Amino acid sequence: MQIRVGFEMEYECASATPMILALSIHYSRASDLVRPDHLVTSPAVPVAAYRDLFGNWCSRLVAPAGRFRMSTDAIVNDSGLVDVVAPDAEQVPVEQLPESTLVYLLGSRYCETDQLSDIAWQLFGSGPTGWGRVQAICDFVHDHIEFGYPHASRTRTAWGAYHEGLGVCRDYAHLAIAFCRCMNIPARYCTGYLGDMGTEPPYGTMDFAGWFEAFLGDRWYTFDARNNTPRVGRVLIARGRDACDVALASTFGPNTLQHFRVWADEVDAA
Repeated sequence: MQIRVGFEMEYECASATPMILALSIHYSRASDLVRPDHLVTSPAVPVAAYRDLFGNWCSRLVAPAGRFRMSTDAIVNDSGLVDVVAPDAEQVPVEQLPESTLVYLLGSRYCETDQLSDIAWQLFGSGPTGWGRVQAICDFVHDHIEFGYPHASRTRTAWGAYHEGLGVCRDYAHLAIAFCRCMNIPARYCTGYLGDMGTEPPYGTMDFAGWFEAFLGDRWYTFDARNNTPRVGRVLIARGRDACDVALASTFGPNTLQHFRVWADEVDAA
C-alpha cells in the first residue's frame, strides 16, 4: 500500500525567529519514499539539515517576522502489515543489555522513574516479565488515562499523567515508558504519522502520533498504549528519550501557531 503523509503549519512571528524542526521522515524509511517529504516554506528561507544525537533528521531555519508557512507532502510505500506481536519475547537482564539501550533505562524530562518506581513495582512486580509485562503496562495505562485533545498540556509529565488520569497520546507513551524503565525494560519515545487505516469510523481529528518502543530479546518492538492494539501504516519521524528530544518545532522567540493540519491517508490504487 501507499500512504500520503504531510502537514501544514503557519506561524505569526513578532521578529526573525530561529527554529529547529524534527519533522522529516526517519532515515529508516528513506527507501520507502515514493515522493520525498521536502520541506517547503513561504516565504522561502534557507534550510540547513543535520542529524541529532539519536540519528533523527532535523532542520534549522530562521522564520522572518510576520506570517510564515511550512509544509511537506510525501508518498510512502508501506507493507500494510500490522505492528509485530511477539508474546514470547523475553526481558533481558540489565547486565546483558546492549550499551546502546542503557540510556533508555534512565529517567528523563517527561519520564520520572524515581517518582514512579515504587508504584510500578507494586503494579507490575508480581506479574509476567518480557512481552507480557510491557503489555500489562499498556493495558493499565490505556485504562487509566482518559483521552481528549482538550487535555493536551506541554508540561504534563508521566507523573502528572498518572495522577491526573487524562491526556493525549504523548501522555500515554510517557507513562508507559516510565513504567517500563522502572521495571528494567529499555523504552524510547517515537513520534510520526498514524492514519486511520484498518480502523472503524468515526475518525478523530488527524494529528501527529506518539507511541513507544521497548527492547525485548534482541530487538525493539512497537507498543501503543493509547490505541492498545496493533495498527497499520505507522510512518516514523523521530525517536528519543521522550517528547523533549523529538519536539516537532522548537522556536526561539515569541510566536503564535495560527494554523495546523496533518494528513496520513491511504492512496487509492485506482
